[in-house]
Amino acid sequence: MSHNDAVEGAPPPDRGTGLSQSMYTALDLPLDFEAFYLGHQEAFHAYAELHFGTRAAAEDVIHEVFVEIHAGWTQLLSAGNLEQGAWAIVRRAVHDQLEADGRAPAFVINGPIAQALAAARDRLQKMHSAAGLYEAIADLPNRQFEVIVLRYLLGYPTSKVAWFIGIDETTVGHHLRRGKERLRVQLGLPAERKKPTKKGEGP
Repeated sequence: MSHNDAVEGAPPPDRGTGLSQSMYTALDLPLDFEAFYLGHQEAFHAYAELHFGTRAAAEDVIHEVFVEIHAGWTQLLSAGNLEQGAWAIVRRAVHDQLEADGRAPAFVINGPIAQALAAARDRLQKMHSAAGLYEAIADLPNRQFEVIVLRYLLGYPTSKVAWFIGIDETTVGHHLRRGKERLRVQLGLPAERKKPTKKGEGP
C-alpha cells in the first residue's frame, strides 16, 4: 500500500491534533512534512475554526487539507513556495466547505467569535460600532484577508504571520495597511490623521 493510500484511508483526526496518531505510527512520513505539519497545524486549525465556528468541523477539513498537501508534497516543494501553496489549499478547502454548507463564515454570524473580533476593533480604526465590519473583512482580497485574520483576529505576531504565509514581515505590513485602508473606506470611517513631523526628523 502506498503512502497516499494509507493517508487517504486513515481514521478521522484525533481531537486536538488534526491528524490521527495512527497515521504517524503506520507511515514513514517525510521528516520535512512532519515538521511542516507540526509548525503549521495550529494556524490552519485556528483559521478554519474561525470560519466554521467549531473545532470539530475545522479538524475534519484540515485533516483533508493535510491529506492533499501530503499527496502533492513533492510538487509543492519543487515549486519553491510551500507555505503559499499550502495556504491556497487551506483557503480553497474552507471556501468549498462553506459553499457546500450554504452559509457565511462563522465569524460573521457566530456570537463568541464576533465578540473576539469586536475586542480587536480598537486596532481597526477605533470603531464605535462593529456593524458591517465582519462582512467587510470577509470580502477582503485573499492576502489582505489572511493577514488581517492571522494578525488581528487570531493574535499572531507579525513575524509568525510572515512565517506561516511565506512572505517577509515588510510585505505582511504592506498587506495589513492595504487591508485596513480598504476596511476604512468600505465602512465610511474617517482617514487616520498623520502625526506631525517634528523639526529635524526629516520630510
